[in-house]
Amino acid sequence: MPEVKLTAEVRTEFGKGAARRIRRADKVPAVLYGHGTDPIHITLPGHETLLALRTANALLSIDVDGTSQLALPKQVQRDPLKHTIEHVDLVLVRSGEKVTVDVAISVEGEAGPETLVVVDRTSVSIEAEATHIPTEIIVSVEGLPAGTQILASDLKLPEGSSLGIDPEALIVNVTGAVSEAALEAELAEAEAELGIEPTVAEGDIVPEEGDGETGTGEAADAEQS
Repeated sequence: MPEVKLTAEVRTEFGKGAARRIRRADKVPAVLYGHGTDPIHITLPGHETLLALRTANALLSIDVDGTSQLALPKQVQRDPLKHTIEHVDLVLVRSGEKVTVDVAISVEGEAGPETLVVVDRTSVSIEAEATHIPTEIIVSVEGLPAGTQILASDLKLPEGSSLGIDPEALIVNVTGAVSEAALEAELAEAEAELGIEPTVAEGDIVPEEGDGETGTGEAADAEQS
């Protein structure tokens, strides 16, 4: 993943009022910490930061007073309505250092006929070099038959990376597709077990109470007369 360079300014004002003023100036309040150093409170350029953080686990090169340091976003606070960035926690990393991150699973291809692809996990935890974190892990289901299961141990990880979860964890399950008729039969069986009367579909003719093979009660009276 390439580095994204951001120029930061040291922040000297704190509190809600100061944070609002920073955001009105199209900047983002942030804190930079890690490796046993004291936290550095900074502001970041708003638009550039928003673009950079569209990529998960973005590797940032933060320039503070002419000194560049590598960092990863640890926590990003966003406005729930405007989706703007309210605050960012950044953790310092070094080239070659390994970090544990969650990486998105991306499923590609079409499984075999009459199958249903169920994604059990949308992301997976891995340990990777801070400068070689993948943006996603691709899983191909092309032509896979029903009954195929892809486990964490089957994932193709970047060189030097390792799983941070149980290797037997299920990632993708390819099952047989269930037909509409089979679903309706299952539903009818479940309703019968619960004693629920079958649902009448629009257009169905429902016999009136007291009807028999000879017709309605009115027709029988007419015959007797």
